[in-house]
Amino acid sequence: MTESAGYLSGQLLIAMPQMRDPRFQRAVIYMCVHNTNGAMGLVVNRLAGSLTFPDLLQQLNIDSDNLKQSIRVHFGGPVESGRGFVLHSSDFKETGTTVVPGGLALTATIDILKAIAQGGGPKRCMLALGYAGWGPKQLDGELQANAWLSVPADEELVFDGDLESKWERSLGKIGIAPKNLLGLSGDAGHA
Repeated sequence: MTESAGYLSGQLLIAMPQMRDPRFQRAVIYMCVHNTNGAMGLVVNRLAGSLTFPDLLQQLNIDSDNLKQSIRVHFGGPVESGRGFVLHSSDFKETGTTVVPGGLALTATIDILKAIAQGGGPKRCMLALGYAGWGPKQLDGELQANAWLSVPADEELVFDGDLESKWERSLGKIGIAPKNLLGLSGDAGHA
């Protein structure tokens, strides 16, 4: 058994319809880290309000006058909502880049934002403010309580710009239609 067996790094978490936390209703989360110390992921199907990439660059005192590439700013989760994370293709690596099992990478530096603005960043990327985080065994408990489903991630789905249908399409990866989930209880496995 490998060290990562049973862990969801590099997978997608899909919120079940009975998710009560409004921050995670119909959320799709790319899992960057999941191990004995806890879990960390980024919501990949929500934007961070009206904040734009040029606005963010301006706040960070990064020149955006000659912007070569602009990307949308996502709501990555409720933890450390002022901190930025770039989930990206593994063609770009710098000091501080973490490669996630499954082929994507995560970087949380100002340098990657500068590279993206100048058109020299990763081929595919998603900028998120904040993250979804769980303490040791917390996510495992939520999975046992049927709050989430997990599916293999793929770059097309993660970086696709159609955020509205990402939840349904994620469920479709495992052959589930959302209407078929509506009758499922979050109390499965309990008498």
